[in-house]
Amino acid sequence: MDHPDDDTEQRLIALEIKAGFTEDLLDHLNQVIVRQQQQIDLLVREVSDLRRQGPEEGGGATFRSLRDELPPHY
Repeated sequence: MDHPDDDTEQRLIALEIKAGFTEDLLDHLNQVIVRQQQQIDLLVREVSDLRRQGPEEGGGATFRSLRDELPPHY
């Protein structure tokens, strides 16, 4: 017959295991967030650089149709 203290101990062990898995998951998710923020920061810098380059290299903000880019055989 199970003793009430045994049941409590088993429940406590189960909770400790779940807490350990939860901590590991939280650490992993934090690493993902840090990596994604670094990627976002890089993309923001690249977009900013492209915006600064655009008008100078393209001769202004002229509209170009994609049809102008098609090869002659289309």
